[in-house]
Amino acid sequence: MTTKLSYIYTILSLFLFIQCKQEKAKENIQSQNTSTIKYAKGFDIIEENGNKYLLIKKVFQNEISSFKYLLSEKNDFKNNEIKVPVNRLVVTSTTHIPMIELLGAEDRIIGFPNTKYISSEKTRKRIEDGLVTELGSEQSMNTEILIDLVPDLVVGFSLHPNNKLYNNIKKLGFPVVFNGEWLEETPLGRAEWIKFFGVLLGKEKEAQTVFETIEKDYLAVKKITQSIDKSPKIMSGSFFKDIWYAPAGESFKAKFLADANLDYLWKETSGTGSLQLSFESVLEKTQEAEYWIGCGIHETKSQLLSTNKNFNEFTPLKTNKTYTIGAVKGKSGGIKYFEFAPIRPDLILKDLIKITNPELLPDYELSFYRLIE
Repeated sequence: MTTKLSYIYTILSLFLFIQCKQEKAKENIQSQNTSTIKYAKGFDIIEENGNKYLLIKKVFQNEISSFKYLLSEKNDFKNNEIKVPVNRLVVTSTTHIPMIELLGAEDRIIGFPNTKYISSEKTRKRIEDGLVTELGSEQSMNTEILIDLVPDLVVGFSLHPNNKLYNNIKKLGFPVVFNGEWLEETPLGRAEWIKFFGVLLGKEKEAQTVFETIEKDYLAVKKITQSIDKSPKIMSGSFFKDIWYAPAGESFKAKFLADANLDYLWKETSGTGSLQLSFESVLEKTQEAEYWIGCGIHETKSQLLSTNKNFNEFTPLKTNKTYTIGAVKGKSGGIKYFEFAPIRPDLILKDLIKITNPELLPDYELSFYRLIE
């Protein structure tokens, strides 16, 4: 009997020992699988078993595709390994440029399609000095020039995974990683993609510092709006081929309006893209609108009215409270809002507050919006 009890005790002790080991191992894996990403949904950076990985979770519209890249000391893209830090970089969206400049790594950019649209001053100067090569248009990039550049990495932008251009670039032996910042649905989610560039360029600490500064500023400004007694009614959108396109209630732009404590007329609608509306329904809906913020890229009232003379019926146009993003451009004509909005949501939010409740930010001057005249 004693022998039997001893045997049972030994088995039980062994079982508990193994369980303890398994739990400890699980804890270790979880502790290693850390992340500093707070808002962005489309990517992550994790450490796992002593290795660092870049996880790409959402980069294509209406497509579920994910990628996991080991960040290492060698390029082996067939096995999803990327050598970091990246020293010779080709990027494909103007929104990438300000993030890289804020990291102090603009000298890593060696090529870009449609350089004329770049407004960021440091990179603009490098283009003028012949240090950033023109690669043609984004969807028909000159691959012969790309081959001569020998980039370490191409950061792509595409609506879908079966992109012929990027597939060809991969066949040429150049790694391609897609950036999905444009699909994020919150202002801070888009800004957090600076950490994507930070980990690729060996600038993680700098990326964390820049993001925390922007986050702190954004949240502080958002808090100021809570003192607003009455939220102004806002209309937004523009007319194109007999259709009025307005931000849906769950969209990136609508989120800005909500964080500025503004009463967006289509805030109750669902969707993260654009609403498609008739002019008649918009005219009826906007009778009480106090401001028209985001009337397209028109620079003047005459340009705006040339698209539809009936816009004169909108109250904000009559009362001189219509604002455009089209009037603030870079040296070569690129609209700064498109380039800087993702990484400077704090300034976008300040603009909205300055327009609608200027007394809350008496010393601030508009960064991206201008009164249309």
